[in-house]
Amino acid sequence: MYATVASATVVGVDAVRVTVEVLVSGGLPSFTIVGLPGAAVQESRERVRAALKRLGHPLSPSRVTVNLAPADVRKDGPAFDLPIALGLLAAAGAVPAARLARHLAFGELALDGTLRPVRGAVSVAVEAQSAGLTLLCAPANAVEAAAVPGAAALAPRTLAEAVAYLRGRVALEPVSPPPAGAAPREHLDLADVRGQELGKRLLEVAAAGRHHALLTGPPGAGKTMLATRLPGLLPPLDTRSAVEVGRVYSAAGLSRGPGLDLTPPFRAPHHSGSEAGIVGGGSSVRPGEASLAHLGVLFLDEAPEFSRPVLEALRQPLESGVVVISRASGPVALPARFQLVAARNPCPCGRALDDDPAACTCSQAERLRYAARLSGPLLDRVDLHLTVPRLTREELLAAPPGEPSAVVAARVAEARRLALERQGCLNADLTGPELRRLAMPRGEGASLLRDLVDRLRLTGRGFDRLLRVARTIADLAGADAVGPEHVAEAAAFRV
Repeated sequence: MYATVASATVVGVDAVRVTVEVLVSGGLPSFTIVGLPGAAVQESRERVRAALKRLGHPLSPSRVTVNLAPADVRKDGPAFDLPIALGLLAAAGAVPAARLARHLAFGELALDGTLRPVRGAVSVAVEAQSAGLTLLCAPANAVEAAAVPGAAALAPRTLAEAVAYLRGRVALEPVSPPPAGAAPREHLDLADVRGQELGKRLLEVAAAGRHHALLTGPPGAGKTMLATRLPGLLPPLDTRSAVEVGRVYSAAGLSRGPGLDLTPPFRAPHHSGSEAGIVGGGSSVRPGEASLAHLGVLFLDEAPEFSRPVLEALRQPLESGVVVISRASGPVALPARFQLVAARNPCPCGRALDDDPAACTCSQAERLRYAARLSGPLLDRVDLHLTVPRLTREELLAAPPGEPSAVVAARVAEARRLALERQGCLNADLTGPELRRLAMPRGEGASLLRDLVDRLRLTGRGFDRLLRVARTIADLAGADAVGPEHVAEAAAFRV
């Protein structure tokens, strides 16, 4: 007796289609799972055996072989419990194979047959939708999957309910997708920030062009306060981008709530995080904080305190927007097109910028070692640099509130609209001939740019990033061409 069931496994953030083949034959009683199963997949034998017994279909004493094809892709996690159980029932004739063939099943089984959610539902839903299959999964996973446009997800609560549906005895309706962005998140308002006008301007430029930024200043100057208000300036994600972000979170076993969350993600990991935790990896490759910040903001507070391997590992995704984890079985690509905002003190004690030179207790060697924790190649990939000064007494006591985030966000949205209509991408993504054609200044601006190349000792990468920032500043001003004033402001943020 032979049967097949469609299922899927998650590799990185992508779902790989898996065919679960079940063969029940004569011979000594055994239950073997082949096809590079992980430990959790091997344990499916006991969960499936108990769930079938609870259903009233105990396994007969026979030789059972389950093959997970393709056999060269490693399968991890308990998601194959449901398809293996349904395959055994189909091989025994208890479930119609023709009806089962129109579905993709995944989910963990409790010993009593209850369906439990597993990670990767959004990625599996994308795969099922492209294959024209209907999902059979736990209710919590069905809610996630239903948010994928065009996906149909059924949510049986137990194995018995799934079997009754496949036999045609009960009706299961596809889960309705929750409204996108039904519960918008509250953001911290830029109006709460007193003083720091240059810092607010940096946030506006960074948000408009999706540029990376580094804030340097003494403790308490407002670096973290500024960085945490950047999400309130970003426009909401479109549906396609929200699905991309949802895939990453689902693959990591996290949830952004019901429906498509249109809020750009904001991640602020602690500096004690490991390389696998920040960049991604592990024995079964999972997304790290860099991927969880995909299409959003990755904030590194006290950036020099992060380990050197972690910081250097961020250099690749800062350029390409992808983290590539190399394994013996092959590379795994994780999306990581994030916007980096980093903050640091000027020295280990944080007082190097004080008016009183004696306030800093760090030696010159300690300052140099501290500064060297952020390497030159990493700093060269950061578009906007700013020294954030300590607030004056007048700013602390009597500074008026600044512009609210909603006002600045409107200017950011307009600048992004201009960029997208002109070139189809944000300014941070401009490259090659398009960058030269759209961002190269003329006349006096070109002369100033030539002087800046020598004065700032710009690398090729630094030159391109300066042009991109100047193009963003011109968009915020509503200018068609990049002028000398835009180049000058971009250069001020490059120093």
